Amino acid sequence: MWLGPIWMIVWLAVLVTIVIGLGRWLGGTDTHRPVPTARDILDERYARGEIDRDEYLKRRQDIAGGS
Repeated sequence: MWLGPIWMIVWLAVLVTIVIGLGRWLGGTDTHRPVPTARDILDERYARGEIDRDEYLKRRQDIAGGS
C-alpha cells in the first residue's frame, strides 16, 4: 500500500527526465562549446578592426611567448 505513492513519484521522475532529454536533443543545445583561446580572441579583435596591424603583431608575439 505504501509502494503506490513511491511508484508514482518514480514514474513522474522518469517522465520528466525523458521530456528534458528530448527537449535538449531536439533543441540542439550545445553545452560543449570550445573555450576561445587568447589567440582566437586576438584574431577576432583584429578582424573586427578593434586593433591595428602593429598592435596585433605585438600581442600575437606576446601570446606566443616570444621576446
